[in-house]
Amino acid sequence: MNREQLFTLVVVPLYFIAMAVELYYQNKKERKGYPLPDTLMSFWFAIAGAGLDLLMKGACFAVLNWCNEHALFIPNMLEHYPVLAWILVFIGQDFAFYWLHRSEHSVRIFWAVHSNHHSSPNYNFAVALRSSVFQPFYRFLFYIPVAFMGFDGLTIMFIYAVNQFYQFWLHTESIPKLPRWFEFIFVTPSHHRVHHASNIRYLDRNMGQVLIIWDRIFGTFQEELPEEKPVYGLTKPLETRHPLRAILHEFYLLADDLARCSSVKDKLRYFFSAPGWSHDGKTKTANQLRKEIEQNG
Repeated sequence: MNREQLFTLVVVPLYFIAMAVELYYQNKKERKGYPLPDTLMSFWFAIAGAGLDLLMKGACFAVLNWCNEHALFIPNMLEHYPVLAWILVFIGQDFAFYWLHRSEHSVRIFWAVHSNHHSSPNYNFAVALRSSVFQPFYRFLFYIPVAFMGFDGLTIMFIYAVNQFYQFWLHTESIPKLPRWFEFIFVTPSHHRVHHASNIRYLDRNMGQVLIIWDRIFGTFQEELPEEKPVYGLTKPLETRHPLRAILHEFYLLADDLARCSSVKDKLRYFFSAPGWSHDGKTKTANQLRKEIEQNG
């Protein structure tokens, strides 16, 4: 059993304990944060995503291990400089995840995949398990630069699993804002509540996995505002409980948009432009909507 498998075996029971505690806490507060149909949908997405992830492990490790063997500096850096290597692979993976995640919010075809994770109108620990089901098809491609730094696929994906464990604890309304120094460096539940919100001000913000500094550097940071409570879910809500239609929800919307135009150029732009882009102005991107608010201000 490798590091990643052992880590998963240890943390999965913690997920269910956390969900049980949160459910108990919310019931005491007379909140209904775990509607059964929505929670079951989260579990379904988790199972489907895990199955595809397992299926893609061979391709993932083959590509990343080849890149590691042809590293720009030292292959298998972990064997030579263990302390420095763990620090570098953590920073490298977190940085690569930021760009993976940002791409999923700025390229329509990737958003069609990632929208699975944003499809719940609720915000709780179960939502953390709501996988972007088809992400394993391309996730490892974003980690190729990390592999060329001298890290094998198992090491990179182990750090990814550890950082995803950190992400799990961000999916809750039960944790308030944390000390300012912590909020400045790390992604917190407050930051991630913004990320999951469909409010125009909050759309496509706070992409970080563990470190929020990437968002601060690259202009995608947005603080949670006391006067604007997050409204969770998609701007076009998921209106089906059919397992496959739920996974393909955004692909159906993309197909509808493609059918509305005849230009090959416009069809390609629907695939690769930001979500919300339209050839006829029928829908708008998050940045366009924000500019309208500022102008009407």
